[in-house]
Amino acid sequence: MSTLPDVLLNEAKKTEVIEDCCALIDAEVKDKGGLSGLAIKAGYSAVKGIKPGFIKQAVTDMLPEFAKALDPLFQEAQGKPVADFFAQNSTRAADALLAITDARAAKSKSGVVKGTYDKLRGSAKKNVEAAIPRLGKMVEKFAV
Repeated sequence: MSTLPDVLLNEAKKTEVIEDCCALIDAEVKDKGGLSGLAIKAGYSAVKGIKPGFIKQAVTDMLPEFAKALDPLFQEAQGKPVADFFAQNSTRAADALLAITDARAAKSKSGVVKGTYDKLRGSAKKNVEAAIPRLGKMVEKFAV
């Protein structure tokens, strides 16, 4: 049985996985509305504007940790539609991913990244949970 790191970090697929992750993040940010959506869009634009390539580099750097953190869910989903299983377990998936980003943000040397993350962290869980169905579909695409 394959592990999620085996699936997502496979050299033949890794570049496409990273591109799809970046597209997923862009789509999630674009879909945000209301005042909190404006704050998310502003913070995202600030990070992308001040440090071009930051998002792609962050995805590349964190992908191994994310894949490992989500592997227990991936293993439980074996024999079931992965996208549906991830969506049904969005809280668990969000908690696993946020544990990684919390640790990373705490260690960041960039004041802009730290400040933006700190401002948005309060609403992060609901936003990450909202992204899990898309993430599940992406994982399912590569797991086939």
